[in-house]
Amino acid sequence: MREWPIRDVARATGLTSRTLRHYEQIGLLRPARVAPNGYRFYGEPELSRLYRILSLRALELPLSSIRIALDDETALADVVRSHLTLLEDKRARVERQITAVEQTLRAITEGENMTIRQMFAGFDQSEHETEVRQRWGDEAWDQSAKRRQRLNDQERRADDEHSLEINEALRRAAEAGDDPAGEPFQALVAAHHRWVTDFWGGRVPDQAAYIGLSELYVADDRFAAVYGGRENAEVIRTAMQTWIAQRTESAAWVSGLNTPTRRGA
Repeated sequence: MREWPIRDVARATGLTSRTLRHYEQIGLLRPARVAPNGYRFYGEPELSRLYRILSLRALELPLSSIRIALDDETALADVVRSHLTLLEDKRARVERQITAVEQTLRAITEGENMTIRQMFAGFDQSEHETEVRQRWGDEAWDQSAKRRQRLNDQERRADDEHSLEINEALRRAAEAGDDPAGEPFQALVAAHHRWVTDFWGGRVPDQAAYIGLSELYVADDRFAAVYGGRENAEVIRTAMQTWIAQRTESAAWVSGLNTPTRRGA
């Protein structure tokens, strides 16, 4: 029976030899034989199994599910059927996003006024996962995701409503020309800071994180558009940075009062 060395299999499939060895270690794909010198060889049955592995990987299935599915034809059908359902749900969600974005584009090109609710309609929050992880760490995203998972459908809708209210209030204040350092605007920022804390699963954004978020509102055109444009976003940034700076300075002052003074200092 014909056999192929691991090097040829790796070259033909685009996988690395390390990946093929990993598949072997987890019991997903074992070679037909291992030569005394450690070289691994694969026959037609192994290549057939590898073909199915790569096909299932193309469906974005985890390796653990693939291993179970390959060992049980019934399980394979269940796994694929389940994945099909997920893909259909994703397609429906994407179609809704496309409709929302088309409406947004039409409103922009025709000069219509848009509410913040309409601007947010085309957003898929999962798209920001990489950005959040890079800027504020895995914990920020993981806690936020877990928080959302604990909510039922009604609670999620209420949560979305609250998010829209918080951000729409900031937009209205900026559009009205309110003083970003004034008490009314600062009260809105305080509510926004509490909202961010809740959204991050209880992780309170410190000065650096909150300032970074305010900068993102200006630098990222998606956020600037939500707040009515870059000019409004800049006003909101000023208000946010003023609020967090005052709290940080106050905390430092109180901490200084509570620090014992050393004699002779």
